[in-house]
Parts: sequence; structure tokens; C-alpha cells
Amino acid sequence: MSDMLVKLLDLPDNSADIERLRGKWITIRKVRTFETSVLRRFLLENFNEGWADEVTTVAAQQPTTCFIATCDRKIIGFAAYESTARGFFGPMGVKADVRNGGVGRALLLACLRSMREMGYIYAIIGGVGPQEFYSKCCGATLIPDSTPGLYVDMLE
Repeated sequence: MSDMLVKLLDLPDNSADIERLRGKWITIRKVRTFETSVLRRFLLENFNEGWADEVTTVAAQQPTTCFIATCDRKIIGFAAYESTARGFFGPMGVKADVRNGGVGRALLLACLRSMREMGYIYAIIGGVGPQEFYSKCCGATLIPDSTPGLYVDMLE
């Protein structure tokens, strides 16, 4: 899977999307350190141990570099940055039963805006699965010859 590059200076305005999600009782916010165990359980139940390892690390640091989407006091999605390398976005995931409702886009843009506030001009999305999603949401472009990139010689 290739990496993608995002120019952080030109991120789309998604304030209307955030308001629409609020109308559905969905909140996008940073995870709190005392919620790390809840987040880890969510990741293990819905995704995989590797993502749980990556995200648990950044959820426990201050300031955290992990956003969550919540509904009815439950996590329904997450997105992190700088969990694997500086300037890298990911991983990100949304529960299967709430996908395609704008939660992933809101989480992605929250992270990218936060990276811009840290002083980054560009971000790398590592080992991209849904290339079309990232192109559409934030104008990400493929980085030529970026496979395997950072994800080489991974432990089994």
C-alpha cells in the first residue's frame, strides 16, 4: 500500500458536517488519558492489535494526538496522528455500522487541522487503503514509489 501526501494549508471547511453530526448526537473530540483502556478495548473489538498498540501510545501522551467520535457515551470511531512517525496521519477507523455517514471525514479533518496547528504544512498518510476517500476528503495525492515505506520488516 502506498503513502499519500496532503497539503494542510488547503483543508476544506467541514463546520457544516460537524453540526450535522452533532444533530445526530455524535461528538468529535480528543480522547482523554483516563479513557485509554476504553479506547484500547474498542480497537481490539473492532479493528486489530497493531492499531491498538499504535493508538494506545498516543492516547496516553500529553497532548494527545488521537481524536474519537462518540455517540451515547460510546466510541464509534477514532483517528490518530504521529502514532508511527512524525508527520504521519493514521491509523483511523469507524465502526462498520456507522460508516458512510461523515464520521471518518470529520475525524480525518480534525487530525489534519491539529497537525497544521502544530506547524506542519504537509502530512503523510501512511499505507493507505481507501485512496479515493483521502483524495476526495482532503485532496491527498499518491507518493510515487512509497511502498513499502515505513511498513517494512514488520513483526508477526
